[in-house]
Amino acid sequence: MGYYDEFENAKYENKKKGTGKTILTSLISGALGGALVLGVMTFNEDEQQPGQEAAISQAKNYAEEASVPVATKELKAGGSIADIVDSLSPAIIGITNMQQSSSFFDEGMETVEAGTGSGVIFKQSGKDAFIITNNHVIEGSQAIEVTLHNGEKVSAELIGTDPLTDIAVLKIDSKNVKAIAKFGDSSKLRTGENVIAIGNPLGLDLYSTVTQGIISGKDRTINTNTSEGTWGLNVLQTDAAINPGNSGGPLINMSGEVIGINTLKIGQTGVEGIGFAVPSNDVMQVAGQLLETGKVQRPFLGVGLRDVSEFPQYQLQENIGLPENMTEGVIIASVSPNSPAQVAGLQKLDVITAIDGEEVKTTNDLRRLLYTSTNIGDEIKVKFYRGKEQKTVTVKLTSKDATNA
Repeated sequence: MGYYDEFENAKYENKKKGTGKTILTSLISGALGGALVLGVMTFNEDEQQPGQEAAISQAKNYAEEASVPVATKELKAGGSIADIVDSLSPAIIGITNMQQSSSFFDEGMETVEAGTGSGVIFKQSGKDAFIITNNHVIEGSQAIEVTLHNGEKVSAELIGTDPLTDIAVLKIDSKNVKAIAKFGDSSKLRTGENVIAIGNPLGLDLYSTVTQGIISGKDRTINTNTSEGTWGLNVLQTDAAINPGNSGGPLINMSGEVIGINTLKIGQTGVEGIGFAVPSNDVMQVAGQLLETGKVQRPFLGVGLRDVSEFPQYQLQENIGLPENMTEGVIIASVSPNSPAQVAGLQKLDVITAIDGEEVKTTNDLRRLLYTSTNIGDEIKVKFYRGKEQKTVTVKLTSKDATNA
């Protein structure tokens, strides 16, 4: 039956200041079969992925447009779970990741099932209908097959993906679409609020399974390893059962609104009822950009990175000349030609310690600051060590496309 995707020794931490607690866990994504593992990234020359300024206001407008139910039954707050399931189930679909594999019987290649997951239809435009799922559900696919609520299987086209938020958008023919899910405002959620999850745990044999729980926590941050590097994913925590195959399916409030896309669970011995979903507001912002450009566009610095903490003190002092007892910061492992970093004068083996006065201890800190606090065209102050000498430079952020112009 395949095996579960794992993120070994990932960190789970509360965003709220003052908790001071970090729990080392194993995280399991909800894809079954075929091993759709989010790639571990230790160093890549273009590890800081590029993009352009996110059109946040456009995304908000798009979210309002996409949240209008097209064919779902109107539900009142406090409606029964059965009514919600009846209304939304036609908008929940199964997704099969198809990949090429060498044939057992001859020397050719054949397309086989590599994994399954869930998705939700969130928009219809003319002859096209659009589906939200997780990036890790479809990552590496040569073809994508969608199973509709009536059991019909159709081919899907990939519109775009964002590995950092684990969101992907697909397109199918709308002729057999019977319902469009309504998306709610995740910022209005309260801890303890009842929710349900609908998806396909353990594959399509358990299609449209419903589980119930509560919002166990808001504003959680899960450090995950993705194909674009380590990222602190903003998530909702729930105790609604989320199992392999549920990935990409919706987390739904008692008004029948999708308020999250299920993505991960903690798969550690002795741990039960800890699952995570990407909040609907984040999902809609990303989905809007994917529909517009096929990618999420972010500021580009142009460096490959390694954490200072990866190396013993004697190596740091002998090879870089850092001050004694310096245990935090980010080492520049490479600088892309014509990148903002190179233009500003940053060099290989410089050690970044702060951006705009905000401390940088790890590569994840740097990405978080770069992707959530800056825009393309911004000028940022980068504090760094070159040997024992501390320096500061001004870097003007661009998109990667601009560096290749």
